[in-house]
Formats: sequence, structure tokens, C-alpha cells
Amino acid sequence: MSAQNLTLLTDLYELTMMQGYFETQENQTVIFDVFFRENPNKGGYSIMAGVDQVIDYIKNLNFSYEDVDYLRGLGLFSEDFLHYLSGFHFSGDIYAIPEGSVIFPREPLIKVVAPIMEAQLVETAILTIINHQCLIATKASRVVYAAQGDGIMEFGLRRAQGPDAGLYGARAAVIGGCVGTSNVLAGEMFDVPVMGTHAHSWIMTFKDEYTAFKEYARLYPDACTLLVDTYDTLKSGVPNAIRVFKELREAGIKPKSYGIRLDSGDLAYLSKKARKMLDDAGFPDAVIAASNDLIHDLKMQGAAITSWGVGTNLITSKDCPSFGGVYKLAAIQNAEGQFIPKIKISENTEKITNPGNKTIYRIYDKETHMLRADLICFADEVYDPEEDLLLFDPNATWKKTLLKGGTYTMKELLQPIFIHGECKYESPSVKEIAAFCKEEKATLWDETKRLFNPHKVYVDLSQKLYDTKTELLNEAHK
Repeated sequence: MSAQNLTLLTDLYELTMMQGYFETQENQTVIFDVFFRENPNKGGYSIMAGVDQVIDYIKNLNFSYEDVDYLRGLGLFSEDFLHYLSGFHFSGDIYAIPEGSVIFPREPLIKVVAPIMEAQLVETAILTIINHQCLIATKASRVVYAAQGDGIMEFGLRRAQGPDAGLYGARAAVIGGCVGTSNVLAGEMFDVPVMGTHAHSWIMTFKDEYTAFKEYARLYPDACTLLVDTYDTLKSGVPNAIRVFKELREAGIKPKSYGIRLDSGDLAYLSKKARKMLDDAGFPDAVIAASNDLIHDLKMQGAAITSWGVGTNLITSKDCPSFGGVYKLAAIQNAEGQFIPKIKISENTEKITNPGNKTIYRIYDKETHMLRADLICFADEVYDPEEDLLLFDPNATWKKTLLKGGTYTMKELLQPIFIHGECKYESPSVKEIAAFCKEEKATLWDETKRLFNPHKVYVDLSQKLYDTKTELLNEAHK
């Protein structure tokens, strides 16, 4: 597919503020941070996704003649400003945490360093891209965890909030751990596995269920999964499926994958009964797939399901449909080229921002390679893992942890994506990102990954950043 120009995919006030900057002050360089305040579903972590679409957006950021004419027709903008827009291009820097990374509240996912007009324009599009894809990747990861090793297929396109949500939601779901998607266009665009069987309508158009199954098996002998609950699952569907599987075996055909799919009824009961029927008939390796969103509950009931198709609840993140990412000013560059930290203050402590030009270091236990904490600090701070490192809770500073030198390793998370407007980053394939995401989640303790009451991963501030934040808060209250 050709790249899409999303330049006008912005809130009107971004453009009116741009004109205000254009008319009233120099186009000074600033820093904005993208971050979120709380994991979806009160989970222990989230998953980074959407960077590749942000890259496409920035690369294609320009105002066409039609765009400028449309803005002229609104009667809000001066000809001088419209002339500026007609030659617009992004000239700043963008840093981001790579897709597939585990991420936590309050740390910068993306850092935009650019002239104020450019940095202001890109806010809305970056947020809509990152908010949506992080949300679906995180939801998918939770669903995969609930399945306890069973394969999860993303089947949500027809329930997604439009084509883009279906496409990029499928991409994010695969990053989060889904083994494939029913979305054929997503398969083509992102080179991810496409999966599916047939609908009840296939069964109903034949004279009987057996004939429908037999014809499907004839057409697709290598991938023969039969939907068995159109009429009577245990009296008709499963026996007819077994009959067809026996015929395949007698004909010397051994499918690469085969089994049955359940779409309705008491899935725990039906799956256990169907499993016994398949085993007794000599098909212990037949897959039992189900289309259902209540994976955790069914697992608790001992359902004999080994593959899951999840639709509405995944593609819409039905139980938590908003990620809550925000875009906040962190610093303004002065005439000497220094970044002066800026802070947003609120009576709600969770909404007080972390000021300045920052980066993030991820800290691992050297022996186990498990994640210990994330440390937000100024971009020019340097650490030596051979030296002791004192971490403290920025909200309860008496809670401290001393990491002895030589017992931990550190990795900087924010990577350069654009420098002076030029893209410096090549996105991995979706399959590579998904594999990386799996590795990332392996560094989390089981207590952090659990679905309910997970252990909190510490996101700490460096002493220098904490002191600067405290100083700015004190100055504001003088």
C-alpha cells in the first residue's frame, strides 16, 4: 500500500497555536515527552507499539496545495502562515523506545526535540498512533498470558472501529503475542500469518453437515479445522468431523493441522467431551479451537481447548478501551543552546510531569538477566555498572535499594529515530518485533505478569532529576 499523508490528521488547536508561535515569537527548540500514567486493566506492564507508523507519518509530513487551500477556506490563517505551511517539513529529532519493549507508566515512550511549531503539529497524530497500538499490543499480551501457552488467533476485524483500527490492531496483536490474524490485508501489509476456517453458513448451504465437512476437507486437506456446533455439537458435529478425519487417514492424507472449532455453548463441557471422543477415535493430536473471549475462566474450568480465536474483546480492548498516553512539554532551549527544564504542576500528583531533557536506563540483574527497575535521568547523566547504584522511590523517598557494583547491567531504552529530520532507524519486521517482545516479557518476574494484583516494577528518578523537579515545585509555590 502507498504511504498515506496524514498531515491534517491533527486537532485544530495545534494549527492555531502554530500560527500563534509564527506571529509572536521565535521558533525556539523544545522537548515534548509522550508517556502514560497507568497500565491498562491495572496490569503490571504494557507493550510498546506503533513506532513504524509514526515513522511513515513523519516521512510524509507535508502540506499539499489542497491542504493549504482547505485551511485558507477556514478563514483563520494569514497568508504568511499559509506560505510557511506550503514549504513545511519536519527538521527535528525523535527518540523512541523500540516496538515490542515492555514499558511502564511515566517514562518517556517518545521524545520529540524540534522547533516549537513542528513539535506542536505532530502531537495529535503521534498520540493517536501510539495510544491505539500500545493498547492492543498490551491487551493481546494479557490474552496470550491467560491462554497459558495455547495459540491465540486475532479474529477481530469485523468488530474493529474501522479499517485502520482493524489493520494496525492486527499488527499490534501479533506484536503482543498472537500467532496470526484473520485479516488478509494485514497479512499482506505486515507479512504475518493469516488464519481461519469457515462459517456456519458454509455448513448450512450443503444438504447436510457431513457433506459440508467432506467438501471442506477435499479443498483444504492440509489445514482442516471443522466448525462443529451448527446443529448439535456432540451428536452431530463431532461425529461427522471424526468420520471425515477417518476418511482422510484411509486415503493416506495426513493434514499438517486438523481439528474442530467450537463457537457456542458451554465450551468447557463441550471441549472436554469432544476431546474424549477424538481421543477414543484415534485422533489425540486433533486441535480443539474455540472462538471465545473468556479464556481465563475456561482455563480455570479445565477446558480442553488448545487454540483460541479472540475477536471483539481483543481488537477493541473492550474492558479498557483507552491507553491514556499524553504529550507534555519538558524543556525549552535558551539562546546558549541549553535546555531549560519545564514542569506541569497539578493538585493530582500523578499529573505532575518530570522536567528536562531525559532518557531511560533499564536495569537488569547481572546473574539472572531479570528486570530490576527503570531509571529516568537527564540525557547527559552517565552510569558505571561497576559502581554502586542507589535507587529510591520518588514518591516515598525513604524506600531505597542499593545495587552493588558488578551485580547489575544497564541498557538505554530511547533510540534515535529521526535526527535533523532524517530517519536513522529501520524498523524490524513484525515477526522480529514479536520475537523481541517475547524475549522482553521473559525478563519480567511472574509476579509482574500475572493478571490480577501484579507486582509493580519500579520506575525511579535519578537524584539529579529528582532534585531539579523538587526545586521547580518549590519555586512555583513561592
